[in-house]
Amino acid sequence: MTDKRHFTLMSLFFLASCSFGAAPVTVEVLEVKKIWDKAPHNAFTDLVRCNDTFYCAFREGRGHVSTDGKIRILESKDADRWESAALISLSGYDLRDAHLSVTPDGRLMLIGGAAPRKEDKQSAPTGSFVSFSKDGMRWTEPQIVVEPGRWLWCVTWHEGKAYGVSYGAGSGGRSLDLLVSTDGVHYETHVGRLYEQGRPSEVTLRFDADGTCYALVRRDRSGSEPSSAILGISKPGYTQWKWKDFGPDFNGFGGPNFILIPGGHWIAAGRMHPGGSHTALTYLDVEKGTMTKLVKLPSGGDTSYPGLVWHDGLIYISYYSSHEGKTSIYLAKVKIK
Repeated sequence: MTDKRHFTLMSLFFLASCSFGAAPVTVEVLEVKKIWDKAPHNAFTDLVRCNDTFYCAFREGRGHVSTDGKIRILESKDADRWESAALISLSGYDLRDAHLSVTPDGRLMLIGGAAPRKEDKQSAPTGSFVSFSKDGMRWTEPQIVVEPGRWLWCVTWHEGKAYGVSYGAGSGGRSLDLLVSTDGVHYETHVGRLYEQGRPSEVTLRFDADGTCYALVRRDRSGSEPSSAILGISKPGYTQWKWKDFGPDFNGFGGPNFILIPGGHWIAAGRMHPGGSHTALTYLDVEKGTMTKLVKLPSGGDTSYPGLVWHDGLIYISYYSSHEGKTSIYLAKVKIK
C-alpha cells in the first residue's frame, strides 16, 4: 500500500551539529523513507503516537491550492509499513494543514484549515474544522469550529484544556489570539491581540513540566517589517508573554513545530530558506531565546510542515517535499545524542 522505496541515503549516517554551529546535542539521521505519493499533491503533515500506533495526517489535492483538499490518515505499528486508515473531506471546503493530538479521554483529535474555495489557485478565507476518532479509522463528521477569516492552526492539550493560537487568514485582521477550549469544539478567547508585529501566522504551543507555555511563531514578509520566527514564553495563567526574535536565518519559518525530549532539550523543525527552500531540524534554547540549525533533511522546493514524535530514543519526523519532482510524504528517523 505504501511506497517502500528508501530515499537514497548512501552516507547520510553522520553527526550534523558540528556542521551548523554550537548545540549541546548531536544528530544522527538513521533513515529517510517516502511513505506516500498517491495524490497529485501530498503535503502539510503531522504525526502522533496513540495506543501503540503511529498516525500520520496530511492533505491530498490536485495542487498546493485547490478546491479538492482532503485529509488522509495513515497508520503504522512500527513506522515502517504504512496503511491508509481514513480519508476525510467536507463538502464545499478545501481542507488543509492537518494537526493531530490526543484528547484527555484518549481520542484522536484532528484539527485543520477549512477554506470555502470556488476555484483552484483562488485565494479564500480560511477557518478551522475538527474531527475525532477512537480508532483512527472511523472519524466524526468534520465540523467548523472557527469561521473562515481566522485560522486556528493547531492545538495542544494541557491539564484538560486545548490551547491554540488563531491568526488572520482572510479578512480577520493580522493579530494573533490565544484561544482555549475544554472539549476541542467550543473555543473562547483567552488573550486577544496576543502579538501583531510583522505578519505572524502559524503557531505551535508546547508546555514544559512546570506549566510554562512556549509559542513558536512563523512570520512572513510584509513590506519592511520583520519576518523572522519568534518565541513566546508565558507562565501559568498565560496572560503575560515575553517575546524573543530568532533573527534572519529563520525568516518565514514555515510549518513550525517543536518537541521536548529527555534531558530537557527542545528540538524544532520547519522550513528554512538560506541555500534554497528545505526542511531543517534545529536546536531551540528557550532560556537564551536562540535557535541553531542541526541538519537539513533530504528536501527542497515545496516542502516542510513536519510532525514530531519521540519514541524509544528516536525522533520520528514526518514532512513533505518536492525535491524528487512530486510533492510526497516522507518519514525520517533521527537519533539525538
